[in-house]
Amino acid sequence: MPVNNELKDFLDSKVEQYNTPAFIKDDPICIPHLFSKKQDIEISGLFASIFAWGNRTIIIKKSKELLQRMDNAPYDFIKNHDDHDLKRLLGFKHRTFNDTDLLYFIHFLHHHYSKHASLEAAFTNGMTGQDETVENGLNSLFNLFFSLEDFPARTKKHIATPNKNSTCKRLNMFLRWMVRSDDKGVDFGIWKNISPSQLVCPIDVHVARVAYRFNLLHRNQIDWRAALELTAYLRKLDPCDPVKYDFALFALGVVEKF
Repeated sequence: MPVNNELKDFLDSKVEQYNTPAFIKDDPICIPHLFSKKQDIEISGLFASIFAWGNRTIIIKKSKELLQRMDNAPYDFIKNHDDHDLKRLLGFKHRTFNDTDLLYFIHFLHHHYSKHASLEAAFTNGMTGQDETVENGLNSLFNLFFSLEDFPARTKKHIATPNKNSTCKRLNMFLRWMVRSDDKGVDFGIWKNISPSQLVCPIDVHVARVAYRFNLLHRNQIDWRAALELTAYLRKLDPCDPVKYDFALFALGVVEKF
């Protein structure tokens, strides 16, 4: 499909409009922006993205509640907690994510950070620089995340994987936060071993509605293949940074209800 230059100009203008610090306060990305240490940004960002379905105000509120239970020092809590500290997490719940899931997340993160300085290693395990997208990294993450003994089966629904044809919307959003690098002050760009060109656009019903309207997407089912199809078109608009258009598509779908 050839590039529609008029559409590209319109979407570029929407990226410029919404990829600004003013966007941060009402979006779950405000949670990792509470921190300056790389590991705190990663951990708080991961939880905020995992919680990111439903009302954004509630997502932000529940993310802050969890961080308060960790003394607003998530990396220190992950690395140095004892059994008594874990009791503070009991009773936490956001939609279908409960304290059983939370305790396993803490267990995995403690295990990971005992071996690696950054959570990035969990996403690049299984990826190469030649990969067109992060698909292999996301599949590998799922296998790695549930490689520890006695993981709760129920927790699997909170880590999406392309192998199950999930859109992986929340993990793709988290990757955008960590990987994209520009001078706008919204995304962090603190992970350097994944290229912005490998990112996949987060897609949900709102983004898909806008994509259908602009003829960017033809697949009826909103799944991993739809995410790849949409991203492939966005890559024609900007091969180096296709997922910057998430700002435009999300804002048109959710903010402007286009």
